[in-house]
Amino acid sequence: MKFSQSEESTAANIAGTLVLFVDKNSHIVSGLDMSNSTIESRVNSLIENQFLKKASNSVLSCPLVDTESSSTDLRSIFLIRCSKAEFSTDAFRDMTAVLARNLALNTQDEIHIDISGLQVTNSSVSDLLRQITAQIIKASYRFDQFKTIKKPASKVEQCIFHVQSSADQSDELDTAILAGQAIGEGTNFTRTLGNRPANHCTPSHLAEEAMKLATDSKTLSTTIHEEADMEKLGMGALLSVTAGTDQPAKLIEMNYQRGDKDSAPIVLIGKGVTFDTGGISLKPPGAMDEMKFDMCGAATVFGVMQAVEQMQLPINLIGLVAAAENMPGGDATKPGDVITSMSGKTIEVLNTDAEGRLVLCDTLTYAQKFEPDLMIDIATLTGACVVALGAHASGLYSNRDDLADQLLQAGQSTGDRAWRMPLWKEYTKQLDSPFADLGNIGGAKAGSVTAACFLKEFVGETPWAHLDIAGSAWNSGAKKGATGRPVELLTEFLMQKTR
Repeated sequence: MKFSQSEESTAANIAGTLVLFVDKNSHIVSGLDMSNSTIESRVNSLIENQFLKKASNSVLSCPLVDTESSSTDLRSIFLIRCSKAEFSTDAFRDMTAVLARNLALNTQDEIHIDISGLQVTNSSVSDLLRQITAQIIKASYRFDQFKTIKKPASKVEQCIFHVQSSADQSDELDTAILAGQAIGEGTNFTRTLGNRPANHCTPSHLAEEAMKLATDSKTLSTTIHEEADMEKLGMGALLSVTAGTDQPAKLIEMNYQRGDKDSAPIVLIGKGVTFDTGGISLKPPGAMDEMKFDMCGAATVFGVMQAVEQMQLPINLIGLVAAAENMPGGDATKPGDVITSMSGKTIEVLNTDAEGRLVLCDTLTYAQKFEPDLMIDIATLTGACVVALGAHASGLYSNRDDLADQLLQAGQSTGDRAWRMPLWKEYTKQLDSPFADLGNIGGAKAGSVTAACFLKEFVGETPWAHLDIAGSAWNSGAKKGATGRPVELLTEFLMQKTR
């Protein structure tokens, strides 16, 4: 799908489908000149006859059956009710999500969306274009790779936004559309990786996808570290997780360089457990199929790296993915085993189903060789976070208040929200072990917090944040599937870093 912006102000010159917003007083919210067309009278007739409901976000699609005798190439009008002419970013986000889902079903190949009259609190035209572009791309997502009968794809080939802007804003608006495309496509890439079954999406498959990302890119390179390399590095924690499976683990390193050569990089670290049986501490069978989503932290890193590369953000960014499979087997790690991490700290493995922190702790140690400006790890780490926050917010932990605040703000502005959780030293005491430097679990209480406290033991003084996305990374039930979160949160955070 191609996106563009236009300063065309005459409605009579528009072809395909025209999307118009209607406020609660039934006024068309538009800056288009409709004097030489019948559009305004048609819309008013639809409203007067109450075809468009009064509730916010109500929609109406109306084909123009008499276009054969008309001078316009317009084929249909699509109306959406907004609460008022000026509204909040949250209201705009909700409205554009409804709009995008409906436009995915549109039968015309060309859509014109008139946002020239919209006013959204604390949002520029660029903000609106970026958000609505991303929403439309996300709404067009289909995962039918393994279906023999596929649903018809969206027929929309071109989407044109009508805006009110000055001539010198054109490049800025084009950049905003490009950013929206990159964010939408990055989110969908993350969803696709998450949705693939574990017999296809193995650690080796993730390594192949990382190599593809670097193909034909002048700013992104990929290095794959094999298990032999990990052994040389002393990654005993990561390797303890993969001991029971025939699938070899991979440490994937993606390096994006477009900032100043002397600028310290930001490092993103993704948990990439492509299937988690729990190991010897075997999970119950109910919903175990959803453990293919245990690599959604890794998938997020892929989506963000793709988006940043498409936008060519002027930053230095490293994406690390600890890809492994957690299976029971003759060589599998057992409860009570003591392992040595790359940092030199010893860990008593009290529960092999608390494996995510083991692959992450070695990767956090490895990340410090880059002397990063900051590190953020993303992981479907604990069921306890789902109990605490449900599916609406990702759990956020950080050893720096300013970093936490920036991530919270990025989540709030995108709707991909997080909630800060405590990292108090009292929780760390729950990890005490009589046989090693620390245990890999801290008991039944505050499981998400103690998991984050475990990771904190491996970050030193480096500014660090941990996002527990166990509740936000995928949906269960009838709409089962990866959500693509928190790609938008992290991409917005990185974009803010470049401004």
